[in-house]
Amino acid sequence: MKKFFLSFLAVIVFVFAVGGCGAEPSPTATSAPTSPPPMPTSAPPTPTPIPPTPTPPPPTATSAPPTETPIPPTPTRTPTATTTPRPTLPPGTQVTTFSIVYNNVPYDSALMTAWGFACLVQTEAGTVLFDTGGDGGRLLRNMEQLGLDPQAIDAVVLSHIHADHTGGLERLLDTGVRPTVYVPAAFPAAFKDRVRERTELVEVTDSLEILPGMYSTGEVRPNVVEQALVVETGEGVVVLTGCSHPGVVNMVRQAQEVVEGEIALVTGGFHLGEASRAQIRSIITDLKNLGVRQAVASHCSGDLAMEMFAEAFDVDFVAGLGWIASMDAE
Repeated sequence: MKKFFLSFLAVIVFVFAVGGCGAEPSPTATSAPTSPPPMPTSAPPTPTPIPPTPTPPPPTATSAPPTETPIPPTPTRTPTATTTPRPTLPPGTQVTTFSIVYNNVPYDSALMTAWGFACLVQTEAGTVLFDTGGDGGRLLRNMEQLGLDPQAIDAVVLSHIHADHTGGLERLLDTGVRPTVYVPAAFPAAFKDRVRERTELVEVTDSLEILPGMYSTGEVRPNVVEQALVVETGEGVVVLTGCSHPGVVNMVRQAQEVVEGEIALVTGGFHLGEASRAQIRSIITDLKNLGVRQAVASHCSGDLAMEMFAEAFDVDFVAGLGWIASMDAE
């Protein structure tokens, strides 16, 4: 990969069932709620030491949104969890750093995993949290373990309405941080009203700039309405996806309408747990035809897709919980 250097900081995984995006299967799980989960009012508990292999059972999901999609089979691939020291960068180095702080795909055994996704993006222009996972307590504990301060978050971008991507927002706001929250305009009015009671909310329809060098694709359809985060770096464009319900190829095409430049990396959920080998192969071909240099499947992508993408793009790492990528800034 052209001068693309990745620094990995480890974390672990355990699956937490929440609605949407194909929640982790469990005997008692049904599907995700038609409306966002109630907003907690109490402050988050003081983080406590994280056991190396947490095994609490996932809570039972209750109801499903009208656009709910099938739940993928239980993942069977378990990448080896590792612990990698935080990278030491030369003094004065300017980088864009991507830190996966919530995921059901394991990478580092120091963190608590659960079904869902969140990635913290740090640049010279500011800090954006893309999605919040399904549980704010785990989100905050993971951030603390990684030495990441929630008070530094300038903006929160929620990819789509499913609870495994939005459920951590309330606990995050309970810390006192007041980021601007960007949501697709298609989000339910009740959800948007509750957020407005606590912080500024921006409804996204078309592409817009979140911070200098960071953009929303705007609403992407069909299926579940979703937005991706597009980040410009000195090594190319990075596209973060929550679940890619409208299709990861569509998400990338929309990103290319927003910014110019080669797509250096696409990562996040690709929602291919039920896709056939032929379907996955076709998607890989389409992404390569669009000029994507690396595509790393995670979260709801499914074992087969993760393996096929890793092979096709010659990827030797897992973009799981605690994975960190640092890229040269512009």
